[in-house]
Amino acid sequence: MSKNALIIFTRNPELGKCKTRLAKTIGDKNALDVYKYLLQHTADVSLKIDISRYVFYSETISEKDIWETKHFNKKLQKGDDLGQRMQNAFEALFRLNYDKVIIIGSDLLDLNESIIENAFNALDHSDVAIGPAKDGGYYLLGMKKLHPKVFNIKAWGTETVYKQTISKLNHNSVYVLETLNDIDYVEDLKPYKVFQKYFKKN
Repeated sequence: MSKNALIIFTRNPELGKCKTRLAKTIGDKNALDVYKYLLQHTADVSLKIDISRYVFYSETISEKDIWETKHFNKKLQKGDDLGQRMQNAFEALFRLNYDKVIIIGSDLLDLNESIIENAFNALDHSDVAIGPAKDGGYYLLGMKKLHPKVFNIKAWGTETVYKQTISKLNHNSVYVLETLNDIDYVEDLKPYKVFQKYFKKN
């Protein structure tokens, strides 16, 4: 078993229940198609790294989907808000005696295996690794032991989440990764050719 674990947080890809901000512009079906594409990208990237992989579903665990059980362990998110759900996921994996645990979201087309591997390597000499997103949040968080304070954020989904998180780590060594584009709005689709068909309609 690898001593490194990757947590992938994902929403169940259901019509009208994912990428809701994007759906307001391009419609529920198109938003679902975009999200499914991003999920597949995330799965493909994670399979290129020699680690243990855990998918944490938002609603229900799907037995037959892109997350094949021979490659991915499946669990359910637990908690009242995003911070609690992430903390519970980290706690669950540290209880399994992993040395390093990293969590990523599932809506970044810019994410690649090199970035994730860089984050794992950074944890050799840093307490925490974090990848800021252009919208003010973060797309990756990694640590060698639990730092509960980083999950105590008053307003998740706002442009100050990354800054709040960094402020809570002022006594820790933090490795900051490159900033990536998180896809939430139709404008976020513009840099990618594969999504131009949605963008051009607006």
